[in-house]
Amino acid sequence: MSTDQPTPEPDEPRPNEPRPSEPGPSQPGPGQQGPEQARPDQPGPSEQGLGEPGPGEPGPSEPGPGQAGAGEQPEGESFAKQQPPPSYGSPYGDAYGGAHGSADPLAGMPPLANRGRRLVARIIDALIVGIPVGLVLAVLVGDYDPVNNNDEATVMTIVYALVYFVYEGLMLTKYGQTVGKKVMKIRVAMLENGEIPAGQPGWLRAGTYSLPEIVPCCGFIFWLINVLWCTWDRPYHQCLHDKVAKTVVVSVPS
Repeated sequence: MSTDQPTPEPDEPRPNEPRPSEPGPSQPGPGQQGPEQARPDQPGPSEQGLGEPGPGEPGPSEPGPGQAGAGEQPEGESFAKQQPPPSYGSPYGDAYGGAHGSADPLAGMPPLANRGRRLVARIIDALIVGIPVGLVLAVLVGDYDPVNNNDEATVMTIVYALVYFVYEGLMLTKYGQTVGKKVMKIRVAMLENGEIPAGQPGWLRAGTYSLPEIVPCCGFIFWLINVLWCTWDRPYHQCLHDKVAKTVVVSVPS
């Protein structure tokens, strides 16, 4: 039986087979790149370092979200460094230059009274009290011999100490000054706030100074140590009666 279709030649491709010059479906054509070939300008998996950021990730010099840059400080830390340093209380509080000023214990105080002025003030007060008391006792007792008559000397000392105690207690609790201190322009002030030592502090200060003299022998020794204590005391130049009453002696502004 004969057919009309010619027998294909060996060199002629079949109708469903691609020609050698045409790219097949699995072969890229001219100018096309296969999926398995990497572009020359992109590093491959083996060329990309572990420390290098990938695409879309911030580099070492780029701060990420919520992170401060190299020259910037976090907001919280910057605010903390701008806070003022803590301050310390003044021994005189608001009455003498503010409640908070400096760590110096004398900050805010009036100048401390000169020791020489304090001594002169004591001499003036001793004369103010001693002269009237001596005149009154001379009239009442008669001839007074402090060397040969110990009893009269003891009475004189007791009366003088009591009168001085009342005199100084009244003056300090009301004015913060005795007459001698007014003349020398100094006054007694509370260490805590600079106020007048009204009430108990004033009387406690006056009693610690004058009443120990009543005790024979030991009273004078205590009195001497008391008045000399301010010569080496720091920083407030306090005598023992100042320490007991928590007072200081300061200058009065002119």
